[in-house]
Amino acid sequence: MTAPRDLPPEIGFRRATVSEARFASVLDTAADGIVVIDEEGRILAFNKSCEALFGYVADEVIGLNVKIIMPPKYAHDHDRYISNYRETGERRIIGIGREVSGMHRDGTVFPLELSVGEAVSADGRQFIGILRDLRPRKQFELRLSQLQAQVVHMTRLSAMDEMGAAMAHELNQPLTALMLYLQAVMRPLRLGDGSVHPDKVVAIMEKALAEAERAGGIIQRMRQMVEKRDPERSRNDLRSVVDEAVDLSAFVAQGSTVRIRRAYGDEPLVADVDPIQIQQIVINLLKNAVEVARDSEDRWVEIALTRTDRQALVKVSDSGPGLSVEAART
Repeated sequence: MTAPRDLPPEIGFRRATVSEARFASVLDTAADGIVVIDEEGRILAFNKSCEALFGYVADEVIGLNVKIIMPPKYAHDHDRYISNYRETGERRIIGIGREVSGMHRDGTVFPLELSVGEAVSADGRQFIGILRDLRPRKQFELRLSQLQAQVVHMTRLSAMDEMGAAMAHELNQPLTALMLYLQAVMRPLRLGDGSVHPDKVVAIMEKALAEAERAGGIIQRMRQMVEKRDPERSRNDLRSVVDEAVDLSAFVAQGSTVRIRRAYGDEPLVADVDPIQIQQIVINLLKNAVEVARDSEDRWVEIALTRTDRQALVKVSDSGPGLSVEAART
């Protein structure tokens, strides 16, 4: 092991110059924004990517407080954090990536991913912030969400189109009953002979109202299934949510003489879900299962609900032949 040797001053100066040049080169070729500040929050370095992100030239911001690239509501928090860190040494964001907001010189606020590192030099502590513009990712996520919503909507329309005839038949039942109840009341009222007691008229009208509400419920469920909307999650008992989907699917199953069996537990199975989206998924699963089961000898489809740890499982099985060995391999 050799002992370190003293270098001539000109060599030390040359090395320092080379190191500084390397740092400047790395700084300005980095794809992400890099900003270096001191303990007072003053900007010491501001690379080319930061210039593009915030609209400032480095010479304009060197020596200024880093708050110049922060929305006002975050600037106070930054000052408090720096002050707390200097007093206590407590680290809250150093070494941890998190999402923050930056502010362009024109006032535009935009999302950033910030990672902070720390370096100690003869001049004191310095903080290195690496900034990544999250707008492209946010735009991609939004577009992906929109495309997924379109796919779900088109799938929903396809499923509802297939159920149209069966739903019309189901809707016809309460409407026919409603018409018969109203006819039963209208005949004696037209005769005006007082042969029907008012209490009986009220009882018949209550039955007619119940059938009208039943028809309205069918129409409302269909409208919700077809309607294109944003997800609305809430606490729901999956048994009730799945039951409605099974009722809708049963219309199609009856036409193909396929029995749908329900295997639920006695305890509520509560989950934070969008009931309409869950019902759409269940309807699609049941539709596919009914198509396969209708060609089997037993002709049954079963939907089961179970809980596994912190998850709820919806399982659809059928009496169909299953996948071939070749299909299973692919």
